[in-house]
Amino acid sequence: MPMAKLQNGVSLYYEETGTGFPLVFAHELAGSYESWRAQVRYFSRRYRVITYNARGYPPSDVPTSVDDYSQEQVVEDLYQLLQALGIEQAHVAGLSMGGNMALWFGLTHPEVARSIIVAGAGTGSTDPETFNKQSIGYAETLESGGTAAMDGYLRGPTRIRFLQKDPLGWQEFADLFMDHSALGKALTLRGYQARRRSIMTLDEELRALQVPTLIILGDEDDPCLEPAIYMKRRIPRSGIAVIPQTGHACNIEEPDAFNRAVDDFLTAVDAGRWDARDSGSGVGFTSPADEV
Repeated sequence: MPMAKLQNGVSLYYEETGTGFPLVFAHELAGSYESWRAQVRYFSRRYRVITYNARGYPPSDVPTSVDDYSQEQVVEDLYQLLQALGIEQAHVAGLSMGGNMALWFGLTHPEVARSIIVAGAGTGSTDPETFNKQSIGYAETLESGGTAAMDGYLRGPTRIRFLQKDPLGWQEFADLFMDHSALGKALTLRGYQARRRSIMTLDEELRALQVPTLIILGDEDDPCLEPAIYMKRRIPRSGIAVIPQTGHACNIEEPDAFNRAVDDFLTAVDAGRWDARDSGSGVGFTSPADEV
């Protein structure tokens, strides 16, 4: 079992498939390294694909203190994992919690991130107080009833389309969720999700970010629509790919569309053709400050 013992004392489980330039995928709260199987099969044909389980997700370590879970720590975990694997630079992709991590990884370690793919990220950014309370509520549910008590979460508004379109795929997703550590998820919700900074407060940081960025989401992932537009308007070298009639877990709900969008992006980045927008050209760009 491939485990990386990090300098911060946490051990993470990871898998590597294929050869080439490194491409890392970070999972969402409801997912794990298995959530990226369709991407591993596709991208390992020409990339060194790395998937891993975050802290709190066995077989990775599950620290038992809430203070061991934070936005800064999960970014540092990936940084140290790449160091342990001898990787100096990589494409960094993530969904939801992992997408938020990918964004912060680009902000924190721009010299390591060849590009970032921020998928389904930003839930709670438009109403952080409600999101924080909801995260604590989910943590309490996990602590009192385990993962089985979260069935309603898996059938929520941003996931119901997945269930309708692909019942078997949704069931596989739900089965994996039920096998996760309830403690690890609860601590992740309390320490990371409930305390993370809203994307809508990152105006200056996003405008300064020069890492090539793909923002990708389903058009029925309502909590992430406004944050996606917010990021697009600020990150100079960014673009948005929207998958129609698709919810939150867009990489498993519509893997072909997701893979095509990511493939086109990586091809452009690798060719040096993912350019910054010329906001001074007057073509197709209006900053929020200019709107009337």
